[in-house]
Amino acid sequence: METFLIKAFQLIVALSLLVVVHEFGHYIFARMFGIRVEKFYMFFNPRFSLMRYVPEQGRLEFCTWMDKQSNPHSLVKFNVGQDYQKTGNKVPAWKKTIYGIGWVPLGGYCAIAGMIDETQDASKLAAEPQSWEFRTKPAWQRLLVMTGGVLFNFLFAVIIYIGITFSWGERGVKFRDAYAGMEYAPTALAAGFQNGDIPLMADGKEVEADQPNVLLTLAQAKVVTVLRNQTDTVDIALSNDFMLNLNEDKGFFAYRQPVVISKTLNGEPAQKAGLTTGDRVVSVGEFSTPSFKEFKAALDSCKGKTVELQYIRNGATNITQITPTSEGLVGVNIAPITEIYPVYVKEYGFFEAIPAGWRLGTSTLTEYVKSLGQVFSKKGAQQLGGFGALGSMFPDMWNWESFWFLTALLSVVLAVMNILPIPALDGGHVLFLLYEVITRRRPSEKFLEYAQSIGFFLLLALLLFANLNDVIRFFK
Repeated sequence: METFLIKAFQLIVALSLLVVVHEFGHYIFARMFGIRVEKFYMFFNPRFSLMRYVPEQGRLEFCTWMDKQSNPHSLVKFNVGQDYQKTGNKVPAWKKTIYGIGWVPLGGYCAIAGMIDETQDASKLAAEPQSWEFRTKPAWQRLLVMTGGVLFNFLFAVIIYIGITFSWGERGVKFRDAYAGMEYAPTALAAGFQNGDIPLMADGKEVEADQPNVLLTLAQAKVVTVLRNQTDTVDIALSNDFMLNLNEDKGFFAYRQPVVISKTLNGEPAQKAGLTTGDRVVSVGEFSTPSFKEFKAALDSCKGKTVELQYIRNGATNITQITPTSEGLVGVNIAPITEIYPVYVKEYGFFEAIPAGWRLGTSTLTEYVKSLGQVFSKKGAQQLGGFGALGSMFPDMWNWESFWFLTALLSVVLAVMNILPIPALDGGHVLFLLYEVITRRRPSEKFLEYAQSIGFFLLLALLLFANLNDVIRFFK
């Protein structure tokens, strides 16, 4: 339960940040062009708000609900500024916006005056158009307002990537330095990879662990070249749905864990057999042990039996006798790969982190767009996930580097998904605005209202479908 709460909390915080940034993109462009913003809300607030700030009346409210006539009533409220309605002074433009926090943590919105969206319909636009309304502005200004959210989400991701590279830099093990190779997922094994293969190239271009989004690059390639058995170069052709199949495994490959001893426990079989720190175990009995996975399986097969154990010390191969316990243990601690292989370290100063963060942001965007087409296949639809799938991406324990990295990734995803030409998304508005720019004819407000409603119900159905997939996967 604790793990679930930690993951859920990280997801809510990340999505809250992204929604606020997205809606602020709309807000700032609307303000730039003199368009009034009626409301700016984090989370949705059907008939109830956790908090409301009404600058025009100089009032801060908590626990506000609406009666049947849409009149607000608050449990607690404070006067935090002048009431312009009473003083008669001119109201600054930003103070004509109501700012608030709703009670449904699934998004947020920026209600722009004179625009048909999920917050209002054409019936509210029957009055004479005003100069401060969205509908009275030139098409190019409306286009910038609608793309503002997408632009801010992408820029927010780049800023996060800059912060990550500046704060943590880059650390890791290069593929070619990992002599034991990789441990591959079942889908990759079925495609022709073998445990121990070392990735060399994707579609003829060299790849390395320190390249941005290298796993995506490999998964989307048509041909991956690997080094096998430290001597052979092998080309592996990948099918078009390879990456979709990988999604079921939740991974492509991981570094193999060589069995290098970091410590032997007093009185345990390994110490009695003469093993010591730095020894690398290569076989137990008749079983080869290139990685910890095979080592554990070999010990389980030799419980309570005295068998030969082969190990390498200072480059020389040695043999000893060992008797695993009845639980299949020999009393050793295994060194992590960062103590076995050379670790590359890239540190970035602030100004160096800026281009590095930009490269990471643009490469993430490019790779995600490349993979988007697979979502529209039958198999891709079956793998769509909702809030459960998103939450499962976050680690079991709070980790700032992981949190910010995943938040940046979700910010890119939100930007791409919002620009899709679907009514009710920003891309739907952009599509109609481009039609207006090209034909110089504006779609009727009634048409826009119908398109908005249809798009909203399609998105709602997609949301339900994605979360139903989560439920099905949970019970499976």
